[in-house]
Amino acid sequence: PRQSRRRKSLAIAYEPGQGDGAEPRRARWEPRDWREQLERIREMRRSRDAPVDEMGVQKCYDSSAPPQVMRYQVLLALMLSSQTKDQVTSAAMLRLRRRGLTVDSVLQMDDETLGQIIYPVGFWRNKVKYIKQTTAILKQKYGGDIPSTVEELVQLPGVGPKMAHLAMHIAWDSVAGIAVDTHVHRISNRLKWVKKETKSPEQTRVALEEWLPRDLWKEINWLLVGFGQQTCLPVNPRCSQCLNQDICPAAKRL
Repeated sequence: PRQSRRRKSLAIAYEPGQGDGAEPRRARWEPRDWREQLERIREMRRSRDAPVDEMGVQKCYDSSAPPQVMRYQVLLALMLSSQTKDQVTSAAMLRLRRRGLTVDSVLQMDDETLGQIIYPVGFWRNKVKYIKQTTAILKQKYGGDIPSTVEELVQLPGVGPKMAHLAMHIAWDSVAGIAVDTHVHRISNRLKWVKKETKSPEQTRVALEEWLPRDLWKEINWLLVGFGQQTCLPVNPRCSQCLNQDICPAAKRL
């Protein structure tokens, strides 16, 4: 005799209101007060007088250079900027540019000379090695230009996700993701702009991209870096001078 097969019934879970035409799906998570916090940070950054404004990577390249040279200079400035104050990066880039900063000029330069020029940027010995390796790859694989995707950029020696996203922003005028450095990472956790505490800038980038509107992705790095340099300092933040003092989750504890 034929066995009867009973089809298993599947329970379909709906968001409140979904399926009955009453309401759209529930909005995704957003931090409390984030729009007001962001607007107040914009107000605090209105004077544009933080180190990142005057000596950041976007100020370090020769804007009159051919586009390919300009993009290479952006990438080099980003590589130098890791673990280094903007003032030191800016001075090192100026010294390099005085010698004619191109892919070919760097490939022709010996390691000792390059080291003397970029010193005292952080980890300058490693950066000499990375700059030489990356520049050789750019010459051989990209015709002297820099890659135009984050995936290719992070394959280059000495180039991390933050640098890759900033290179896309500055060199290619393309927003592929949020550039998160130590300032953005620290402030995002203090403001509770992440659902749960993140341990690294890369974790913070993923968390921010889940909810922050895409049209803010490019602006957020510039805003928070300057804010972190002037007000929301790593140690002894200037909470008394901060317009967000009354709505910052960290202000009462610091």
